Amino acid sequence: MDDWKESRLSRRLALDSVVAEKVYAMIAEIDGVKTGWQLTSRLQPRTIDRLSRSVIVTSTGASNRIEGNKLSDEEVEALYRQLRIKKFRTRDQQEVAGYLEVLESIFQNYREMKLGESLVLQLHRDMLRHCEKDVRHAGTYKFGPNRVEAKNAAGEVVGIVFDPTPPHLVQKEMQELIGWYGQATGENFRHPLILAANFLFEYLAIHPFQDGNGRTSRLLTNLILLRGGYEFAEVVSHEKLVENRKADYYLALNRTQRTWKNEQEDISAWLVFFLEVVRQQSREALEILSGDQIENLLSEKQIVLWQWANSTGEFSRKSAVEALAMPPRTVESIIKKLLDLKKLDRLGEGRATRYRVSPPKSKAP
Repeated sequence: MDDWKESRLSRRLALDSVVAEKVYAMIAEIDGVKTGWQLTSRLQPRTIDRLSRSVIVTSTGASNRIEGNKLSDEEVEALYRQLRIKKFRTRDQQEVAGYLEVLESIFQNYREMKLGESLVLQLHRDMLRHCEKDVRHAGTYKFGPNRVEAKNAAGEVVGIVFDPTPPHLVQKEMQELIGWYGQATGENFRHPLILAANFLFEYLAIHPFQDGNGRTSRLLTNLILLRGGYEFAEVVSHEKLVENRKADYYLALNRTQRTWKNEQEDISAWLVFFLEVVRQQSREALEILSGDQIENLLSEKQIVLWQWANSTGEFSRKSAVEALAMPPRTVESIIKKLLDLKKLDRLGEGRATRYRVSPPKSKAP
């Protein structure tokens, strides 16, 4: 793809000044979270694991409900605990089970999962591994048209909402898309989030599989974000935010699809929507580290001292050691941690040193 910079995938990223200003303002905020806050060094491993498991459940439920699945988050969570059963009665359960397994694999192995055609096919195949009615097309490109149709109350087709790539051209266009993305990211053609949004839109426009395109696109979104260093994707569900704005999701997609393969393609509606969702992810991730959720930053022993400090008023290192039956060095290191987090105030010096929980900061009106 020597001419990839002149392809329509590249040309449509020439944003007008108004859109560009909005886009780069959101990117600056998102990257402020990425670069200014090293997630794994601040959150306890047990907390990351707990939040990730919660996100896997929430994301799976949301992504499948966007496509019409009926399972609630509570039902998804119950299924998650029983994945070893490998026998699922309903289609809704079969769809959810596959998504749970693939998303969990992405969270655990994304560093080794390089985006390529074979990986896209594998993700689709694994996502549908439990779906009895999808055996024929799981992990293979579509064999028939899958245009999006508008139907009336009687179920009659009254129009075509969108007509994606015909089956005989899918492999060619997917290879071109993946090749373009590899070149564009390798040469830093645009900011990684802009390239991600462009890739995901084109994938959805091609609609390469007979079924499961939307769900696969959201799995790919998690993979791309995590590989790009946006680790908050592990603790805040992208899919849930999309589900909450389902009407906006389809509107942005539809507006962008109207110009697909035209002389002047306009990706701005989809790009802005995508970045708004990622920005909300970053904001919610920061809220996890707020004072109200300080326990997400602490180990079990640290939580014990923190909770005791909240109930006891002023205290000394000696009184903490006696009350909690912890070694002096352990108490000292925990107090230092809480001081560093600005959750404790130091009173006095030397042997007279005492501590108390810092008063909450008043919020600006």
